[in-house]
Amino acid sequence: MIVQTYKNMLQAKSVIRECAEFATRRGQEIGYENVFDYSLGNPSVPVPDAFTEHTIRLLETQESNQLHGYSPSVGLPSFRTKVAESLNRRFDMNYTAAHIFPTSGAAGALAHAIRCVAEAGDEILTFAPFFPEYNPYVNLTGAVLKVVPADTETFQINFEEFEEMLNEKTAAVLINTPNNPSGIVYSAETLKRLADILTQRAAAYGHDIFLISDEPYREIIFDRAEAPYVSKFYKNTLSCYSYSKSLSLPGERIGYVAVNPECTDAELLVPIMAQISRGIGHNCPTSLIMRGVEDVVDLTSDMSVYETNMNLLYDKLTELGFTVVRPGGTFYIFPKALEDDAKVFCKKALKYDLVLVPSDSFGVSGYFRMAYCIDTEKVVRSLDALERFVETEYPDR
Repeated sequence: MIVQTYKNMLQAKSVIRECAEFATRRGQEIGYENVFDYSLGNPSVPVPDAFTEHTIRLLETQESNQLHGYSPSVGLPSFRTKVAESLNRRFDMNYTAAHIFPTSGAAGALAHAIRCVAEAGDEILTFAPFFPEYNPYVNLTGAVLKVVPADTETFQINFEEFEEMLNEKTAAVLINTPNNPSGIVYSAETLKRLADILTQRAAAYGHDIFLISDEPYREIIFDRAEAPYVSKFYKNTLSCYSYSKSLSLPGERIGYVAVNPECTDAELLVPIMAQISRGIGHNCPTSLIMRGVEDVVDLTSDMSVYETNMNLLYDKLTELGFTVVRPGGTFYIFPKALEDDAKVFCKKALKYDLVLVPSDSFGVSGYFRMAYCIDTEKVVRSLDALERFVETEYPDR
């Protein structure tokens, strides 16, 4: 008999994917260039030339079995070493290759990190607004995802609610900074307070509470700022990373878990992740892509377009009377809708070929997400549509 859990999931498709599918259908009718599709967070800038050149050179000069053969269950030593050295150089850490576990993107990293530290019946806390796929990522392991309500004034952590929900069943806390969907970057003050609370509660409960840090947007930061490196604040941190955004390689599925060297049982966690792979049918990413990335781990694509797009949208949204917390990074903005029901709001926007994602699945009602990883020319053209939508549908705003 087919498992009912997955049959039920067919009836609860991702609202983000549904919006993207609408945009595709509408594009077939009027030309996709005329659809202002803010649904999917799919990087829109090219990969660095250095990655392409290095990968071509590998294909031309290396033995086939080296490039396309199986890699060790814990990943290629050279890739792990290069990642550790880069993190140490950039964030003053003390990683070695033994602390790095290559994965199929950040989703693969989260799959391993969650299973390392939580089992059936345990609770994992996360903070609204949050990426909706955290629900299956956590709940299908047998652990239970609990969502701390949002602080909608700043989208930093709602500490009062967090301390109320933290309990002896809490095995881990899952954070995402810079954040999808709000674009907010957790401040050093926020991370220090979070670390202090976790340290105190872990001592009180007599067991570790791990911090799982989902960091695929770590390099997309605005105003020449830097995102605080989460592992600097709390020793029991597992950093989950992907090159999908920094190198614009989402389809290559390449990322890693970095185990804080001061973590409990730090020397065991990467070998444990290799064993987890046996149970979930995942093994490390392709040898070719690991070798291609390891030579460019300190590079990024030219992501300046995202800040340009953010400023255009933020200025227009505030001009039109929206309440919106200015993003500190990512390629998302998360304004408050002009009516309580975000689904109704976003449905009205479709009449103007504006594809916006309602906020309900992100754990907050009454907001909407715009993924502005699109050409700036299209963002500029969308501003007129946004203004017509607001002035026509909400003249008394």
